Amino acid sequence: MQTDLVAALDIGGTKIAGALVDGHGRILVRAQRPTPAREDGDTVMRAVEEVLAELTATPQWSAVTVIGIGSAGPVDASTGTVSPVNVPGWRAFPLVERVRAVTGGLPVELIGDGVAITAAEHWQGAARGHDNALCMVVSTGVGGGLVLGGRLHAGPTGNAGHIGHICVDLDGDPCPCGSRGCVEGIASGPNIARRALAGGWRPGPDGDTSAAAVAAAARAGDPVAVASFERAAQALAAGIAATATLVEIDIAVVGGGVGKAGEVLFAPLRTALKSYATLSFVRGLTVVPAEMGTDAGLVGAAAAALARRGSASGAGVG
Repeated sequence: MQTDLVAALDIGGTKIAGALVDGHGRILVRAQRPTPAREDGDTVMRAVEEVLAELTATPQWSAVTVIGIGSAGPVDASTGTVSPVNVPGWRAFPLVERVRAVTGGLPVELIGDGVAITAAEHWQGAARGHDNALCMVVSTGVGGGLVLGGRLHAGPTGNAGHIGHICVDLDGDPCPCGSRGCVEGIASGPNIARRALAGGWRPGPDGDTSAAAVAAAARAGDPVAVASFERAAQALAAGIAATATLVEIDIAVVGGGVGKAGEVLFAPLRTALKSYATLSFVRGLTVVPAEMGTDAGLVGAAAAALARRGSASGAGVG
C-alpha cells in the first residue's frame, strides 16, 4: 500500500486544485475546477466538493490519512475559517469543518497560500537546504511565508510572513488592507502597470497593459517601464531587508507572475537590497527566483499536512 500519501487543496480566486501527493512531493492524482468566485459561499464549496469527489473516487484514496489546504487569505487556522479577499462569498467560512464533513472526518491542516508556497520551495525548491528563509509570491497581490530554524513558521492563524502588507512608504497611497504605503501597493503586477501607464508608457498594438507587457518594454529599454520595475524592486528590497533584520533570514525566494520578469526585476532588486540590508548579519542575504511553478501550492499544502502527521521526513516544515 502507498505510504505517506496526503490529499492537498490549493484554493484561489481563479481555480480550485486538488491532488494526492506522496511523501516525496510527487503528485499522483490531480483534479481541478474553476473557482465560482462571484457566487455565494455554498456554490464555491460545491466546487471544492467536486474536486474532493474526484480524489476520493480513486483507489489511492484509501491510503490518505490527512488533508492539507493552502487557501487565498486571510485564513484563520485557529478557527478553521477562510475569508479570501478575491472570493467575497467566503467570509469566516468554516472550510476545515466542511472539508472534514465530506472526507469522513480526516484531520485537516489549513495555511495561507503564501505559506504553502513557502513550504514547497523549502521542501523541493529554491529554499531547499536553508534553515531561515522568506519566500514571496509577487503577482496580483504580494504574499509570502517564513521558514525559521528549519521549520515552516505559519503563525497561530496561518498568515505569518505576509510581507505584502509591510509599510515601506509612510506617506504612501492607502491600501485596501486599511494601512498605507504597503509593499503590495507598489510591487504587485497591477500597480507596476498602473505606475507605468501614469508615467506615459503606452502598450503595443495588442493593447496589453499587464505587468508582463511592461516587463517586455523594460527589456527593450523603455525608460518609463524600467523605472516602474525599479520602484517595485525598491519596495520589495525594503520589505525583504526589514524581514531579514527582524528574524535573520539568509535567502529570499521570489515567485509569482512578476517574479517571472527575470533580470528586469532581479537586477534592480539586488542593487536596492544593498542599500537596505546594511547590518553585518544581513549583508550576506541572497535573492533568487522561485523554482516550483504552478504546483507549489499543492506541494506546499501536502508538506504542511505531512508535518502535522509527523511523518514529513525531509519536508522541513512544522
